[in-house]
Amino acid sequence: MTKYVIKRILLMLFTFFVIMTICFMLVRILPRTLPTDKKLAAIMEARWEALGYNEPLLVQYGIYLKGIFTDWDFGTSWYVQQMESAWDVIVGRLLPTVLVNLYSFIISVPIGIGLGVVAAIKKNKWQDHTISTLVMLFVSIPVYVYAFLVQYLFCYLLGWFPLTVSSLTDAGGSWLSPTMFWSMMPAVIALSFGQIAGLTRFTRAELTETLTSDYMLLARTKGLKKSQAISRHALKNAMVPILPMIISTFISILGGSMVIEQIFSVPGVGQLYIQSINMRDYDVFMMDTIFYTLVGLLAGIVVDISYGFIDPRIRMGEK
Repeated sequence: MTKYVIKRILLMLFTFFVIMTICFMLVRILPRTLPTDKKLAAIMEARWEALGYNEPLLVQYGIYLKGIFTDWDFGTSWYVQQMESAWDVIVGRLLPTVLVNLYSFIISVPIGIGLGVVAAIKKNKWQDHTISTLVMLFVSIPVYVYAFLVQYLFCYLLGWFPLTVSSLTDAGGSWLSPTMFWSMMPAVIALSFGQIAGLTRFTRAELTETLTSDYMLLARTKGLKKSQAISRHALKNAMVPILPMIISTFISILGGSMVIEQIFSVPGVGQLYIQSINMRDYDVFMMDTIFYTLVGLLAGIVVDISYGFIDPRIRMGEK
């Protein structure tokens, strides 16, 4: 297990370096634009020259890596937040993204697993057919369609929520205030639909297979009631693949929130990513890319390792 983890970490670092290198090269060959303010443009040109932006690409990349390893310097934001550190810019946007995804995760997991359990227990009955039909519908719809439907139904017609996330000033200066939580609910609901459907489908499939296994028949012949056999044996074994699925669900929500943050004006990392692309703020784009790449790669390792902790019989990397 230890050798497997070390191997995966080394492979992750190599993959991360390759992705980071490709993104850096593609971003730096794009043309840079200067603001209309001549004084600010002159300052930016001088800064670019001092930072080696006019050097060959490989030299630029060497300077960029040296800044990261020696000074923890990931570059400067030139447009999103002028002359601010790219690290400070993304750290300032991290909390809204984490909160929206965390709220969606807390809602999606119990509902998705619960519906999957009901569908598996009531297999081929009207409950199963209803849930399966809704799952197929919700899985097929893109997340931005949910966003527009939630805005129209809950925000415009019913007026339960504001159309966009409240500003910090309106929320009393705290991201954890009730006002901010309520204004985040449309984004949270829009993110939850697809995740609930995916978890429901996966849970139903795993639990259905478990319920038809030989050891479940043996448990029933020993005198256990159906509910006892399900709670003591079926659910426990079905959770082995479901729990890693829950971890990957959080990561997929994190990726999907990029579009949701733009629609609901959530000032998070996802919205910052789109802003950095539109405004050609290259260092902020690189910082965002590093963030999402690391999250995705680390999630893959955590999911694989979690199998061994959930079920001691599983040992990744063994022959």
